[in-house]
Amino acid sequence: MADRLIRIEPRLETSRLASLIASVAGLALALLIGAALLRAAGVDPAAAYGAILREAFGTPADWAAGRFYGLSDTIVRATPILLTGLGVLLGFKMRLWNIGAEGQLFMGAWAATGIALFVLPKDTPKPLMLTTMALAGMLAGGLWALIPGMLKAWLGVNEIITTLMLNYVAFQWISFFVVAGPWSERGFQLSPQFPESAWLPRLTDYAQQVPAFAGLTAHLGFVFGLVAAAALWLILYRSRWGYEIRVIGDNPQAARYAGMNLARNILLVMFISGALAGLAGMSEVAGVVHRLQDRFSPGYGFSGIIAAWLAKLNPWAILLTSILFGGLLVGAKQLQPAGIAFMLQGVILFVVIGAEMLTRYRLVIPRHQAIPGRVEAPARLEVYPSDPAPAAPPLRGGPPPSTEAGKEEG
Repeated sequence: MADRLIRIEPRLETSRLASLIASVAGLALALLIGAALLRAAGVDPAAAYGAILREAFGTPADWAAGRFYGLSDTIVRATPILLTGLGVLLGFKMRLWNIGAEGQLFMGAWAATGIALFVLPKDTPKPLMLTTMALAGMLAGGLWALIPGMLKAWLGVNEIITTLMLNYVAFQWISFFVVAGPWSERGFQLSPQFPESAWLPRLTDYAQQVPAFAGLTAHLGFVFGLVAAAALWLILYRSRWGYEIRVIGDNPQAARYAGMNLARNILLVMFISGALAGLAGMSEVAGVVHRLQDRFSPGYGFSGIIAAWLAKLNPWAILLTSILFGGLLVGAKQLQPAGIAFMLQGVILFVVIGAEMLTRYRLVIPRHQAIPGRVEAPARLEVYPSDPAPAAPPLRGGPPPSTEAGKEEG
């Protein structure tokens, strides 16, 4: 008798509208699930969500009075999420699952700290100091990501495992230097403070010219993120290399058949992915804490992964999702129990991935048709039918692939 297991098959075509509706519905469902969990913990969901919005973005009365402290704090939190999210987004486009953005962020912060405290003198001009710190952070993060990239390109080692494990190596590396190592300040778990030439400019630094900027801590790192988003969009959708990245992600066999160098692209993508995460680390230590601390990140690299996925791997949409998760971190810090922001992030990721699965795949249920005197193969009932889409032309010669799916003999 034929196999009667339920199967999940990819849809031949997925509309952008359906994908957008699924994301919005998934986000709404995630908030409902979060509300149920908050209620179970003894917290009023409406009051909790209202407090998050007020703390993260302010109120109309605050805006009318020119007070944007909450929004400024949200942008500060969103900056490393944006940069790490853009980094993993590039890898995800090529189906390279870089889960190590957190470790790459730490290594970028470590390299930038070394430049600020031990390489360049304190009286170095600010533009030279910050440029050198940014380049060092990007180089350190890129080289850290290049380790799993080389293992993937040359040995076929799964990058999920290697990038994830290297996170913990990076954590211990930082701990060695700042907990009781050569960079520890009098035994505390932090380094000495950076000279002011190594501080990223903040809005509040220009309060004399613009009084409304007084007290606003948003810094130049967010501009780094905007520039990186524009650069990634141009690379992915307006360049030959971006076309190669997307083709390799969609079909590595077709890309190899077309003459694309998979190993070289893996190395380049992993390096740039890590470099952006390293830049996030540099912007955090130079723009916020002005020193290197043990575990200074509450999980920005992992939040960047969720933000990239929620943005459908769109470099412009991730600007909104990173601000959303930055607002969650800012708004939930006053709520109890602790960890509400990360709970909501996890629920959002789980539900949005489930909604995405429904738009890209369909369930095929076998149905047995009994015919006297013989055993028939089970027919398949497509729960979410879709008309076959015309097949894309081959990359280089050869007949087009078949568009028939889900058909069996009776």
